[in-house]
Amino acid sequence: MKQLFFTFILLVMTIATTQAQKPSDNQTIYQFTVTDISGKPFDLSTLKGKKVMIVNTASKCGLTPQYKELEALYERYKDKDFVIIGFPANNFLGQEPGSDEQIASFCSINYGVSFPMMSKISVKGKEMHPLYQFLTQKEKNGVEDSKVQWNFQKYLIGKDGRLEKVIAPRTLPSSEEVIQWIEK
Repeated sequence: MKQLFFTFILLVMTIATTQAQKPSDNQTIYQFTVTDISGKPFDLSTLKGKKVMIVNTASKCGLTPQYKELEALYERYKDKDFVIIGFPANNFLGQEPGSDEQIASFCSINYGVSFPMMSKISVKGKEMHPLYQFLTQKEKNGVEDSKVQWNFQKYLIGKDGRLEKVIAPRTLPSSEEVIQWIEK
């Protein structure tokens, strides 16, 4: 009887350990549905199995030319289970003042952006979008705390929907660090 009891305890502990190692739904981006720049729902669970770069963007920033590199990166890897999602945000010196329609037009005309762009959101402060609360809070993402420093900060999400890395705004999308992450 004692042996049966210890076998049962061992089984329970094994199951608990296995469950603890699995990413829970509340520690992935798949729990979120956002709004695209055309006003339609965009369910992030449709990205399962892809690596994702989430980046907050702005049209009137010194880093705005990164759109060109983001588009080139997207074109290079979009058929290799990689996607970029842009989130326009007006949190830094009012550098994204336009409407969604104006932002979409700007991105298309000036940079030929074809990667998914979402509706304008807030990436910091009291109005921070729930997705960015997830990306910036370890208690929600299970990986690390971070602060959105400026426009064009990049959050790299693994194929399992979990946060893997935060890339500073001034680090170019074509940096070796980003390329290595995509290709690994």
